[in-house]
Amino acid sequence: MVQIKQEFIDEMVAHSKEDLPNECCGILAGPDNRVEKVYRMSNVEASPFRFSMDPGELVQVDSEAGENGWELLVIYHSHTGSEAYPSDTDVRIAGGTAGLWPDVRYVLVSLMDMDDPVVRIFQIADGVVTEEPLEIA
Repeated sequence: MVQIKQEFIDEMVAHSKEDLPNECCGILAGPDNRVEKVYRMSNVEASPFRFSMDPGELVQVDSEAGENGWELLVIYHSHTGSEAYPSDTDVRIAGGTAGLWPDVRYVLVSLMDMDDPVVRIFQIADGVVTEEPLEIA
């Protein structure tokens, strides 16, 4: 189970709000399933309905994480007007990601209620979505 500090949850929510009206995206990295850093990524889709991370930024994050001995633990993104649950598109994208990062988790931030954003974490494997408890360290 991935441990995420409250400050990192707050950072993902802030990123989600700042990137409105578009979805935001990013990566959480650290050692031993413990998040040490939030990497805000550029959504090259610039869309309220989908995201795609900037490939150049992704290479930089992967390199920095490797230098620190960290794993890429979580891919996160926001849903601007829907619940914090993986869409069919999210599940398809996760299928393509599995070869690179088989143990990565997915955090979704829903801004359906701007005053009370919802943050949830999932494992997506072979098209099956499984919610996990959000462990705040």
